[in-house]
Amino acid sequence: MSDPAQLVIGTRASPLAMAQAHETRDRLVRAHGSDQRRLVLRPMTSTGDRIQNRPLAEAGGKGLFTKELDEALIAGRIDLAVHSAKDLPTALPDGLVIAGYLPREDARDVLVSRHQGGLAALPPGARMGTASLRRQAIVLRARPDLQVVLLRGNVGTRLDRVERGEVDATLLALAGLKRLGLEHRANVVLSADDMLPAVGQGAIALVIRAGDARVAGDLAPICDLATEQAVSAERAYLTVLDGSCRTPIAGHARVLGGELDLRGLVLEADGTGAAEVRLSGPATEAERIGREAGLDLRRRLPGGTIPRV
Repeated sequence: MSDPAQLVIGTRASPLAMAQAHETRDRLVRAHGSDQRRLVLRPMTSTGDRIQNRPLAEAGGKGLFTKELDEALIAGRIDLAVHSAKDLPTALPDGLVIAGYLPREDARDVLVSRHQGGLAALPPGARMGTASLRRQAIVLRARPDLQVVLLRGNVGTRLDRVERGEVDATLLALAGLKRLGLEHRANVVLSADDMLPAVGQGAIALVIRAGDARVAGDLAPICDLATEQAVSAERAYLTVLDGSCRTPIAGHARVLGGELDLRGLVLEADGTGAAEVRLSGPATEAERIGREAGLDLRRRLPGGTIPRV
């Protein structure tokens, strides 16, 4: 069991995950005036990090990025797990809960390319590297001539593979580049209209053991309500659609002046079909709005069939 005098923060060992864990620790220090030595970082390599030669959907899905941290939390080896919210499965293991979210970073995607300009400026037949079915489907919807090839690895690895010419371009989350100080590597920031983000993108989720009042109390001052409302709506929407790494689903909510606006998109993997939804309402009813958006799409997709465009 971890020392009650300490707060042990579990994280994946990748550079981006470590940056997120450091951000969490720094916010805790500022909120409580804590001695940084009390906040211990415990990096771990996840199964998802070790699998680089095939899509996650073929290997077991999103839980591959959280499994080791979940087990460490349940066993009491860590007190808190810091995750990219988009990596969390829709259902957490029994005994674990999301305590809250840090303030959300910019949720948009960016194009990183060896060519000048945006997606439309890529040469015919260019090789687009990505492991995301969402990004693949949206890209092929706009540019069916492009070749989409599997590109796994951490942010630095993917940037290097573009620079070496192994692919012509890739798509990355702007939030990750900003947290790593690499936003200058982006050619173009893509609008949500052109590339609707993944559920949870840009948000850092804080997962703890259910009923752990000590850790929940420590985290309360650094959690952001608007981010919690937006991501709760997105996750409720994704849950209704039974979304996973196997389905191209996008969803993004924004909270402004107490009102929540949610946009959702489901696509065929090759981009030839798509269905969209948009719902708004009080941010205090975030989960209801998310569920209704998911149900609306399900009603319009009988048998799971996505309309061709």
